Amino acid sequence: MSDDELRLQPATEQDLAIIEELVDTPAGGEFAWFGFPVPGEHRKRWKENGLLDPDRGALMVVRGDDRLGFVSWRRRRSTAESWFWEMGIGLMPSARGKGYGTTAQRLLVDYLFANTPAHRIEADTELENIAEQRALEKAGFTREGVIRAVVWRDGAWRDGVVYGILRTDPRPSR
Repeated sequence: MSDDELRLQPATEQDLAIIEELVDTPAGGEFAWFGFPVPGEHRKRWKENGLLDPDRGALMVVRGDDRLGFVSWRRRRSTAESWFWEMGIGLMPSARGKGYGTTAQRLLVDYLFANTPAHRIEADTELENIAEQRALEKAGFTREGVIRAVVWRDGAWRDGVVYGILRTDPRPSR
């Protein structure tokens, strides 16, 4: 692997500042700011389990020595005995629009299917977040539908779009 190739890796304590900036402040961008969260939540989880546990996790998106952001996932139950992963991504503003989001999401899909028995991974985004919709489609996700008024952000209810990928779906060529 060359130093320029994107990779995912566990977060270090120093990486928490990036996660906090992207999640806990308006710097995360228009579609990521939902108000101030519980202070210190990420640091507490990192001290407990390095942001990796059986029900949720986060990995840093890294290129060379540069931290570009993070990907995350959490278990969602669909029935008493069935579950799937729901995933998300947060990239630094300087890393957006360069294809890193698509690659990072492909890497996370590969990681989750290789290391867990999940058959489905889901990703949701706002209807107006066209860049994320394109990234998900390029990463192999299928647009499954619109959920009306699912997100409260910036004083208004907003529609969302659900994307899914199954273990048995063909992967896009890279």
